Amino acid sequence: MNVILLTELRGKGGEGDVIDVAQGYAENYLFRKGIAEPATKGNMKQLEERRHNIQKREIRRVEDAEAVRDILEGKLVSIEDVRVGEEGQLYGSVTSTMIADAIASQLKVTIDRRRVELKAPIKQAGLHVVDVNLYRDITASLNVQVGKPEDLPAADEAAEADEALATEADVEGVVLAKDAHDLEVAEEEAAEAAEA
Repeated sequence: MNVILLTELRGKGGEGDVIDVAQGYAENYLFRKGIAEPATKGNMKQLEERRHNIQKREIRRVEDAEAVRDILEGKLVSIEDVRVGEEGQLYGSVTSTMIADAIASQLKVTIDRRRVELKAPIKQAGLHVVDVNLYRDITASLNVQVGKPEDLPAADEAAEADEALATEADVEGVVLAKDAHDLEVAEEEAAEAAEA
């Protein structure tokens, strides 16, 4: 069944788009929620008359979404009011509502919680990258710090382990460089001996 969207329907289209959906979905959800209307001849004619206004609104929505993306992109928000157990494991998980509230309070931008895309529930303290779908294909990546710094003993241990590996690699690099230098000197001496 063809319908005309009256607002954005994520993953399907935006205002004024004509899409094909199942009849039950259209009648039981889209029409009742005011998201779409049937694509009858009369509605299509009205759509053509409104097309200019729809394009103006679409341009404004895209500009607004891009402005919000510029504000959010790469920023850090903290969610510290979580209980953290052993090894940084959370009691419960961080929800999209908690992230939307943190964005509103810390960055002063109101985001619908359904726009926060969590690939999996956040159940570990630390730094996480979260995508926020602002409008159609306009998305911002946001850094979310879960827990307080003192709640992250694993981070200190990981930093120490990284430092130890770097030191070990430096020592190996010096040994390898010395071996390469010794090999080069030996080759030069063998070449000189062959010439003599």
